[in-house]
Amino acid sequence: MQLGLIIKVASVYEVPAAGFTGGDFLNTCILAHSNKTATQTIEVLQQIERDMGRVPRTGDVYEDRVIDLDIALYDDQVIDTPHLQIPHSKMQDRNFVMQPLVDIAAKMEHPVLGKTMKEISNGLEQLENKVVVEIPLSRKRYPIQDLNFIAIEGNIGSGKTSLTHKISEDFNAKQVLERFADNPFLPLFYEDKERYSFPLEMSFLADRYQQLSDDVAQQDLFKEFTVADYYVIKSLIFSKITLEKEEYSLYKRLFNMMYKELVKPDLYIYLYQTEDRLLENIKKRGRDYEKNIEASYLSQIQQGYADFIRSQQELKVKVIDVSDLDFVNNQEDYLKVLELILES
Repeated sequence: MQLGLIIKVASVYEVPAAGFTGGDFLNTCILAHSNKTATQTIEVLQQIERDMGRVPRTGDVYEDRVIDLDIALYDDQVIDTPHLQIPHSKMQDRNFVMQPLVDIAAKMEHPVLGKTMKEISNGLEQLENKVVVEIPLSRKRYPIQDLNFIAIEGNIGSGKTSLTHKISEDFNAKQVLERFADNPFLPLFYEDKERYSFPLEMSFLADRYQQLSDDVAQQDLFKEFTVADYYVIKSLIFSKITLEKEEYSLYKRLFNMMYKELVKPDLYIYLYQTEDRLLENIKKRGRDYEKNIEASYLSQIQQGYADFIRSQQELKVKVIDVSDLDFVNNQEDYLKVLELILES
């Protein structure tokens, strides 16, 4: 049963048993990214406890246990039910909870008390007895950060932006997103393709060139790598579909002059989905200017990418079929995509 990715791990502290006579405890906190709700999360944690041999306690007092997993915080949510209290009702009084929390989230505020983890911890006796226990981060299992620049492409509705978001959040990447929503020609193009094809493609090319030149070429000191939900190649693919032969010839000359100046991705990923699945995704997100997109247009785009990928010799290209995967809502599918990205 998958919970999510382990992003940060605190130091491990050895402390005496609290509230009963027993052996010392090892305490730590982890920061995990998950698409599960708080209720689903506690169910996963309780299953892990059972799998590791924990049994229900026999009385009303605390006792030795092989493992004890709790949710201290879940974003800034406040939950108070008979079976789940978030924030944990006793965390602010327990140095063996607060001090590890400071290690991974010192500036995070308690959603009820309005104080940071550091401020709360300062009022408690500090723990000194650390022990060395290696708890590997997910980045060690999925070393995607070893790539300096990843470009994720795909047809309309393939999920490229969603995957870019997830990778950026989970692996501390600088995120570069295409600024298509601000393009004034886009809704006009979907209403009158013949009239607005050339100005649309030229405006996209100029914007993509500027953004990739500025955002990708300039390193962010606080991020480990860059992931983008497009690459400038899409300009050539879409323009070949939408432009007349003479317009495309001119466009390609301009494209080639710009392309040789741009930083090339270490890995170019193409997310493949069937046209039927793409249409379903487009309908779900409900953008007005996309409502008239037809399967035939998506098929042309798909073919354009296929032709490019077959002829490509300069870029390292990886095609991932996500037609039967829901990497946004299903953690196992997301991990499968990460594994496919990192396959040699």
